[in-house]
Amino acid sequence: MLFEIRSRFPFLARTVATLLLAWAAAEVCVALHTPLPWMIGPLLATSLVSMAGGPTESAGPLRNAGQWTIGTALGLYFTPQVTALVGSLWWAIVLGIAWALVLGWLFGLWLYRVHAPRLHGVPPSMMRPTSYFSGAIGAASEMTLISERENARADLVAASHSLRLLIVTVSIPFALQWSGLRGVDLLPPAAREVDLAGLAMLAALTGAGALLMERLGRANPWFMGAFVVSMLLTATGQTLSALPQVLVNAAQLVIGVSLGVRFRAGFLRAAPRWLGAVALGTVVLMLLCAGFAALLAWGTGLPWVTLLLGTSPGGIAEMAITAKVLQLGVPVVTAFQVCRLVAVLVLVEPLYRRLYGREVMPPA
Repeated sequence: MLFEIRSRFPFLARTVATLLLAWAAAEVCVALHTPLPWMIGPLLATSLVSMAGGPTESAGPLRNAGQWTIGTALGLYFTPQVTALVGSLWWAIVLGIAWALVLGWLFGLWLYRVHAPRLHGVPPSMMRPTSYFSGAIGAASEMTLISERENARADLVAASHSLRLLIVTVSIPFALQWSGLRGVDLLPPAAREVDLAGLAMLAALTGAGALLMERLGRANPWFMGAFVVSMLLTATGQTLSALPQVLVNAAQLVIGVSLGVRFRAGFLRAAPRWLGAVALGTVVLMLLCAGFAALLAWGTGLPWVTLLLGTSPGGIAEMAITAKVLQLGVPVVTAFQVCRLVAVLVLVEPLYRRLYGREVMPPA
């Protein structure tokens, strides 16, 4: 039935209908004064319709454009003064990386201990890699691909990361808004006015950076490539242009859609005990990260709420957008999240082989 419904709607029609749904949801959230209306509204509406069997669709080029826009916007915060400040926090960033790696390993170990004896449909040989890569914090898409290479149930890994991102992306902004907590943005972006000629040049340079990252096969190329170029330009004193708010809103919308369409019909019926454990574990992860952020705030003197976003178990784009919209120290949050992403991509798979080398079985 689901295939028949989707087959009646061509890809373009599904994409346009999903964008219209997302736009309507965003407008409702704007009217209700919810946090991050242009991302949370589309995320919730799209995920609910997707799980109900609706023919939702996310176009890859649109998500790439959204990542490109957000990466460029975040790079504009890294003025020379801010770059120096972030550089002075290298020790806290290293601690944040170590914390994420250890916490992810412990989360995966807990999932294994709870489910290894009795998770229906998963052979014992697949439980270790499935649990380990489901627990890793960050790089959701890449962890799914690596887990498949390591003979894991990639669908369960993808479901775990999708659910964790949904919970973190929705709960933290609402909690911050309701609590009234605010950070202090270190400085506004270097460029605060839109200049059409400068904007065109900025788009060309950051687009070239994104294409280069994609050609090199790097993770999150459209975000990372644009971010690196924009950051380097800003850090060297180049202020080409600010980004129009309408572009930033549109970028949040397509990112929210790309997260929401992961939740297809039957998602909640697939290994419900597994998803329940992931949901419970995600709540515990957020609480532990809140405590860790408090320790870092004490050691650095930075606002706790800024370090909460920097160390939270969410995605880099989602947490950086939260920091930008709520003005919670964008450069610090971005630096923590970017460095963690790189470390997870580089270290998680080698650590798996080091820890569980004797259990690793060749992929089928």
